[in-house]
Amino acid sequence: MHRFKDRLAKGQLCRIFCVGRLVHPAVFDIHGMVGGYHGFWLDQEHVGLTYEQIVLAAACGRANGMDNFVRMPMTNYADCTANLEGGAGGLMAARVESAAHAEEFLQWVKFAPRGNRGMNASGYDCLYGGKTLPQLAADANKDNFVAIQIETPGALEECDAIAAIDGVDLLFVGPSDLSQVLGVLAQWENDKLWTAIERCAAACKKHKKNWGTIAVNPKFADRAYAAGCRMLSFGMDIVMLRRGLEATRNTFQAMFDKQD
Repeated sequence: MHRFKDRLAKGQLCRIFCVGRLVHPAVFDIHGMVGGYHGFWLDQEHVGLTYEQIVLAAACGRANGMDNFVRMPMTNYADCTANLEGGAGGLMAARVESAAHAEEFLQWVKFAPRGNRGMNASGYDCLYGGKTLPQLAADANKDNFVAIQIETPGALEECDAIAAIDGVDLLFVGPSDLSQVLGVLAQWENDKLWTAIERCAAACKKHKKNWGTIAVNPKFADRAYAAGCRMLSFGMDIVMLRRGLEATRNTFQAMFDKQD
């Protein structure tokens, strides 16, 4: 399986996609069939995915050799452990406001001595009771992928301190929200946005961490990759469906224009 942490450790690009509104085995199968993706992220922030959906998505990902993580709001410690026990390969915190906020999330994800996550041997991450508790703690602390989104003024201001946190694997720049708070919404080539992105990139380079972002267009993706980005997200389930529908209608536009 393509593990994000393994690829990032080698400086290799992780090509991912987002799933939120269409959690069905066929979605993961077709991405696996088309090929080229190393994994996906599940959007629990905007969609509120259930535990059962996380379990299903994680299992479908494993069947297709793809890693995954859940993007979630920092509203509930219990959701962190439930997502990991359900089979998520890692977690990403949305709307982080500071380094202290990121550290709080990190402690939710990690077992002692690094964090304060509660023990439970009945989940997938413990092989449903197949590991000893010391094995579970050691494996989870070592293997679980942890990302922090940089999309708020506070997170941007403290991105260096966030990148320095032991256990944080990646900073994920949210270009839409970051451009919004900078007053340049969706201006993907704006110098103000890229100054912020390059600030995050420099923090990651300084602390030997990786960073990722959304491939909003090819030019943006190329520039991000050149700046050291090694996780790029290409497409979101419902948006890709819309694009496919639009392409199909355009192909057969003459038939759609008929009035009979």
